[in-house]
Amino acid sequence: MSGILTALGFLVKEIVFLVSYVKNNAFPQPLSSADEKKYLKLMAAGDSHARNKLIEHNLRLVAHIVKTI
Repeated sequence: MSGILTALGFLVKEIVFLVSYVKNNAFPQPLSSADEKKYLKLMAAGDSHARNKLIEHNLRLVAHIVKTI
């Protein structure tokens, strides 16, 4: 039961984080080509921090896609 509550807490935290970005229009700047390649390689090797970095720096693209749908 506590595992489910932990997962729900994490999900709520991530949703609040995304909503705050969208509401405040405070997206991080896109990564440079070199940084993006570096983080893609790290993500492919299983680095969850690199995965999160790529997601955070592409939120502007996600918001744009959502607005056009």
